[in-house]
Amino acid sequence: MSENVKHTAGQYLTFTLAGEVFALDITAVKEVLELTAITRIPRMPDYLRGVINLRGQGVPVIDLRRKFGLECAKDSVNTCIIIVEVDGPEGRFNMGALADSVREVLEIGADEIMPAPKMGSAVKMDCIEGIGQQGDSFTIILKAERIFSGEELEQVQVPTPGAAEKIVIEPAVRVRQVQP
Repeated sequence: MSENVKHTAGQYLTFTLAGEVFALDITAVKEVLELTAITRIPRMPDYLRGVINLRGQGVPVIDLRRKFGLECAKDSVNTCIIIVEVDGPEGRFNMGALADSVREVLEIGADEIMPAPKMGSAVKMDCIEGIGQQGDSFTIILKAERIFSGEELEQVQVPTPGAAEKIVIEPAVRVRQVQP
């Protein structure tokens, strides 16, 4: 991240992963859901937990712990799904991000946001918008659009109802029947 980047004050939804505090710009967050049934999709990356039904729309849910290479944990009563709106190859769409817990919405001033440090991290450095400082504690501010590469967004994008004309169904493997 460039040292010249100016950060603006804003509100951020804070959440936890493996005991660390992360944040997303509140303008990208659509809602926070209690953990609900997630339908697994075969042959998807391990960080993609599956899809949920959100008012008739399939929404992909990613496990941020797995995405960032953090230790996996069992779901708890505090585990939640943060619904964010991101830009994908086909336009804007909703995505769910699994978090250990949601904390609060913080107002972070521009003078309280520092550039991401230049050191090793479990989180890809390009998805870190900055580091927010609140007293003696730090909050890692993530940029929703940078969590995924364009190719990964194509993998997790779920067609909306009425978009059936965009779905391509590959022909099944034909099995030759052997006559006795």
